[in-house]
Amino acid sequence: MPGFGNVVQAQLYQPLKNEKKLPISVERWEQQARLKLADGPYWYVAGGAGAGHTMRSNVNDFQAWQLKPRMFCNVDKREMSVKVLNETFPSPIMLAPIGVQSIVHDDAEIASAKAAAAMNIPFITSSASSRSMEDIAEAMGNKTRWFQLYWGKDEDVTASMLQRAEASGYSALVITLDTPMLSWREEDLENAYLPFLQAEGIANYLSDPAFRSKLDKPPEEDVTAAVQYFLRIFSNASLTWKDLEFIREHTKLPIILKGILDPGDAELAMYHGVDGIIVSNHGGRQVDGAISAITALANISDVTQGRITLLMDSGIRRGSDIMKAIALGASAVLLGRPYMYGLAVAGEKGVKQVIRNLLADFDLTMALSGKKSTAKIDRSLLTSRS
Repeated sequence: MPGFGNVVQAQLYQPLKNEKKLPISVERWEQQARLKLADGPYWYVAGGAGAGHTMRSNVNDFQAWQLKPRMFCNVDKREMSVKVLNETFPSPIMLAPIGVQSIVHDDAEIASAKAAAAMNIPFITSSASSRSMEDIAEAMGNKTRWFQLYWGKDEDVTASMLQRAEASGYSALVITLDTPMLSWREEDLENAYLPFLQAEGIANYLSDPAFRSKLDKPPEEDVTAAVQYFLRIFSNASLTWKDLEFIREHTKLPIILKGILDPGDAELAMYHGVDGIIVSNHGGRQVDGAISAITALANISDVTQGRITLLMDSGIRRGSDIMKAIALGASAVLLGRPYMYGLAVAGEKGVKQVIRNLLADFDLTMALSGKKSTAKIDRSLLTSRS
């Protein structure tokens, strides 16, 4: 039986009659999304911190590493599965936690979650989602999902969120560390656009019993007051490593720290016994001029040496990017902006197509590089241009 990439490739060369043609490249998806979205929502997704240097480096720095394909390797049958936190996933792609998806499509996270479930891709629900974690879980059925936490100031709300995530069948907790406050985002400021002010992306808070108990009136009666309380508690710049004990007291889920860029922080994560690290700079949305995620991954994997689960996001655009990330030590990668562009253009179908295209690209690139499984990909496949 042909590999996944061969099957998708054959389908694309012989499209069905009257089938609406959707883009192939990420760049074309973004172009079409731009045509559909107003300035505020588009730049909220596509923009980054400051002048966007980090955002561009995330993509461009993959070119610092080049693949060295090997020949006569019998790659007729391939295996894309990976093992993450003692669970086997059918491919090395997950959907990154992205909030306020209602700003690009009415079906919001429900469409993205359904697409992930249909494609057997783990979905990470953002605590800033436009639909509640329970509704997203219901849409996914028994498929793998993780919950991402923006760790705020109200401990009761944080504990409640963790309880709800466990009760809703989420199998791991991702704590985002790099957003103790919003960065200087020039496009968002230019457009005076922050969706939270319009109560977009706070479904998990409006539905949370602990959050609701802190309000004088229910959100249905005074949404403005609810938004103001959300803004007061959403982030917490006073957190330190010792505060991880609070999380452990309130959940049994594996803990993954997202936003690690320095090997020293990777060492601290291991010292504090977390289960995994996501090497990420938030897609270049937080610190302009920060190290790119792929460069940070190479530095961190040199230190961790397989002692902790490594994942990465920020800059994944092609199958070759996934190959390089795995070769540099990642077990899997998180896909961000590309699937949001798919969602904006064609809803659930668009997200499926973006996932399908990337998986096909990865499968073919793996085969053409002389590797028949993700388990065989290592740094010997790479050479550095520097």
